[in-house]
Amino acid sequence: MGTAVTTRVRARVEGTVQGVGFRPFAYRLAGELRLAGWVLNDELGVLLEVEGDEAAVDEFIVRLRSEAPPLASVERVAAEPVEPRGERGFRIVESSRGGDPDALVAPDAATCDDCLAELLDPADRRHRYPFINCTNCGPRFTIVRGVPYDRPRTTMAGFEMCADCRREYDDPADRRFHAQPNACPRCGPRLVLTGSERRPAEVPGARDAIEGAARRLAEGLIVAVKGLGGFHLACSAADEEAVAALRERKHREDKPFALMVPDVVAASRLVELGTEEDGLLRSAARPIVLAPRRRSAAVAAAVAPASAELGVMLPYTPLHHLLLGDLCAIAGEGAALVMTSGNVSDEPIAYQDDDALARLGPVADMFLLHDRPIETRTDDSVVRVVRTGRARRPLPIRRSRGYVPARIDLPVAAGEPLLACGADLKSTFCVAKGSRAWVGHHIGDLEHYATHRAFREGIAHFERLFAVRPRVVAHDLHPGYFSTGYALEREDVELVGVQHHHAHLAAVLAEHGLEGPAVGAIYDGTGYGTDGAVWGGELLVGGLRDFERAGSLWPVRMPGGAAAIREPWRMACAWLAEAFGEARPLPSRLTAMVDEQRWRAVSRVGASEAVSPVTTSMGRLFDAVAALCGIGVRVNYEGQAAIELEAAAAGKAAGAYELPLVEGGRRLLLDARPLVRSVVADLDAGVPVAVVSARFHAAVADATARACAAVAAGRGVGTVVLGGGVFQNRLLVERVAAGLDAGGLRVLTPERLPAGDGGISFGQAAVAAALTQAPAC
Repeated sequence: MGTAVTTRVRARVEGTVQGVGFRPFAYRLAGELRLAGWVLNDELGVLLEVEGDEAAVDEFIVRLRSEAPPLASVERVAAEPVEPRGERGFRIVESSRGGDPDALVAPDAATCDDCLAELLDPADRRHRYPFINCTNCGPRFTIVRGVPYDRPRTTMAGFEMCADCRREYDDPADRRFHAQPNACPRCGPRLVLTGSERRPAEVPGARDAIEGAARRLAEGLIVAVKGLGGFHLACSAADEEAVAALRERKHREDKPFALMVPDVVAASRLVELGTEEDGLLRSAARPIVLAPRRRSAAVAAAVAPASAELGVMLPYTPLHHLLLGDLCAIAGEGAALVMTSGNVSDEPIAYQDDDALARLGPVADMFLLHDRPIETRTDDSVVRVVRTGRARRPLPIRRSRGYVPARIDLPVAAGEPLLACGADLKSTFCVAKGSRAWVGHHIGDLEHYATHRAFREGIAHFERLFAVRPRVVAHDLHPGYFSTGYALEREDVELVGVQHHHAHLAAVLAEHGLEGPAVGAIYDGTGYGTDGAVWGGELLVGGLRDFERAGSLWPVRMPGGAAAIREPWRMACAWLAEAFGEARPLPSRLTAMVDEQRWRAVSRVGASEAVSPVTTSMGRLFDAVAALCGIGVRVNYEGQAAIELEAAAAGKAAGAYELPLVEGGRRLLLDARPLVRSVVADLDAGVPVAVVSARFHAAVADATARACAAVAAGRGVGTVVLGGGVFQNRLLVERVAAGLDAGGLRVLTPERLPAGDGGISFGQAAVAAALTQAPAC
């Protein structure tokens, strides 16, 4: 009979392994296999030593990866033999400090089924406790102040655990073993319902603040709710007066509101859900999912005017579960809440109590507050599902809560730590070292001082969390961007300017682990071109290091510059003049919406180079056609005209307009002049806007597919990237992808980052990394 061989191994576990129950998992696994040793968190992740029977040690190392906790993401287990010590028992030791932090911080995660069961159990000591959590769920990124991820480095530091919570925290058999936000009604954060003066509000018959809020919501009031990453403004989604009041007070005239519903069944009554949408709604990230609305959807018309979709999400905190549950008990099963960002107009969302009370006081009738501080302001993420090729895939619109700060690796390792500053719209930033990159949460549009401050604070927070001391700073070429100005302020760094559309191309390539080359159809509203013109409908060929402009949309004047973005009728005026060779009179169908004298003035301005830059923007072509159709003549939010034009075409198949490809000097041009003439002819003939929009979308998609195929064949390239904000359009991206797929080309679309400017920073980081690539070992 053989003698068991005793061995000892030291293992470094890298990935998202802090704050997700990895140490207790290792503890229990070691106990099951009768192994001795220890485990701890440190700046690099998890470090452990394990000793015992050789076969059991080998099994332990294998199972560390294969059976990791639900929220963990094990990227690497590096094990090496060390001298056995004859140790007995396995223990969790105090976290090691010192050195640069390099551990991955986990995103916030939706309430798990075990915690939800306790929350709703009258016999449980945490019954209706709105801050219930465990190692498998709850706040992470929004409360962390530093690494290693331990309670003193979170916003829970001020809440001392009671004896019962401490016993759970110290018990390896408990799922709250070393759960850093662990708390209960005796020792944890608390809720209060107040008016704008911060005095507690008593609601007759309500058992607690949450039920009081639910009653007031059912009565038609607007309540500001403090959540994980900031405040929401909530009201009953079925109450037309309440929704209209929220729009008026928030100064949000047209942009759709997001909805929160109690469960997937309730969501399916409002929108059409496929398997992929269902999975996203139930995921730990719990994003807002955009899906086609049902005609029978029982929500106020003001929730999403002129939209063919609704954005729905499920509760992701215990507070949300209780609030929706109480509302359903009062208003009926499946009741929905408008749950929109707690801000006014385009300001950043409020996340600190005093700021929220000051800024949201004129908007909200009541405030549902709690005393757990939020460290990082984080908006809800937004995703839609599109079909590309043979599969339906996620297409992120906004990446924030639930996904950030998950790491996205670069395909090449940067030679120096770097920072990428992104763009000014839908702003994000990215820090990176080696091949590891962390894209920050959605900041917003850098038009307000508060957004500037959030941008700077976010960068400083990520630099601390991930120990990135940038030696290289990448930025957009636009000299007027705030993000560019910030980059130029950084001292003792190497600056790398990255053209806007090249960054879009690089972002998609790098997300898929590729360096290129590829053809890129990069369509958006505006981007500063290498020639100083306003680009936005570009066909690029290249990779991370460089690119060539192989084609574009036919160039046209942009009357009044930025004014044309807010008033799409200006682009209609410009495109009519371009299509017909002369200034055109105001179309009769627009006389009630546009002043004729202003139209004539803009026709003259359109010929002036000084105030009307040349643009190849595909976004502005969408604006022009929308305005000609009487849609989005003036807009209140970015992309509104194009979004409403897409909605008008939903479900219509009516052929395609002519959109020829012509040689334009050194590049291929998509000549949209015949298309515009056809749009005008159809509208003059009384063809419905739905048909005109459908024909327009089909024309742009088919011409794009033909152009990409022609450029790919000419350059010997087999991969096509679809990027830029215009490719958030479901009709467009699906038809282009289908055409390219049918031609045997590989199609890449964003799946982890937004197609719009929210992905720019990662693309800039990928380009900068390639240009400063670390030498091969």
